Amino acid sequence: MNELFATLPDGTPVHRWTLERAGVRVRILSYGGIVQSVEVPDRDGRAADVVLGFAGLDGYLEHSGPYLGALIGRYANRIAGGRFELDGVTYPLAANNAPNSLHGGENGFDKRVWDMEPAGAHGVRLSRVSPHGEEGFPGRLEVSGTYSLDESGALRISYEAVTDAPTLVNLTNHSYFNLAGSGSGNAGGHELRIDASRFTPVDADLIPTGVAEVADTRFDFRRPRKVGSGYDHNFVLDKGITEQAVEVAELYDPASGRVLTVATTEPGLQLYTGDHLSGPFAPGDGIALETQHFPDSPNRPEFPSTVLRPGEVYRSETVYGFGTR
Repeated sequence: MNELFATLPDGTPVHRWTLERAGVRVRILSYGGIVQSVEVPDRDGRAADVVLGFAGLDGYLEHSGPYLGALIGRYANRIAGGRFELDGVTYPLAANNAPNSLHGGENGFDKRVWDMEPAGAHGVRLSRVSPHGEEGFPGRLEVSGTYSLDESGALRISYEAVTDAPTLVNLTNHSYFNLAGSGSGNAGGHELRIDASRFTPVDADLIPTGVAEVADTRFDFRRPRKVGSGYDHNFVLDKGITEQAVEVAELYDPASGRVLTVATTEPGLQLYTGDHLSGPFAPGDGIALETQHFPDSPNRPEFPSTVLRPGEVYRSETVYGFGTR
């Protein structure tokens, strides 16, 4: 179902698309490609919204910092020093997370209005053209994100992009999950498993300093345990880059019985425990599991490349599955 949701201060309409299947209801906004809500049942069949969001557009405009539910681009996560070099040319970016560039700059994909059209019986395709030079990134990028519900009620997010000049692309969704229900309090008691034997340690500005083993550290989630707090780190997934989405993580809330599984084609997963949430939300109210290439890859040739060239097609897929036990 497509409906007019609100209008921006400049009069631009913002639409909302509702997807329903297998007991799951998801609402998507054309503003920022935002996943506004995901309603799923608990072990007793009682439905609740398990992502943090706002009832109206004003909330997203007033509290844009947490990127609640948004489609992030052109580059998810941080680029050190707000600059990168590509084919011998240095490109300066907005240092909106000083001294770094974060999540595409001051006005990334999360603050753009996307075109929406149906994608099959249970999906919606969002698309836009990011012009050459937008937020400092080279190349005219034609980009889309398709949100769909499969027969089990899993939310599948599929991205595609093509460019007319060499550029960077690293897209993700920035939903914060609380499987007890949005507004239920701290999610640190959820149990988390991540299939990663390595992670990327960071400096004081949250830029990776290399790759390290998780063994005998607080970053070892290879067996499920309580999440706690204090995480804003990229995990190097054991599976690497894959053509098809492979399950890499599971989040479980013992109180409600809800289970979230994460499958992806991406090589990395950012765990952010929401320690800096503010406004209507408190620190730790939601947990972000952002599938991605690694932070600062453009400045780290040893990391998987995020360069997209003319004639190539960027493809990435992540599947959020829901269940109970």
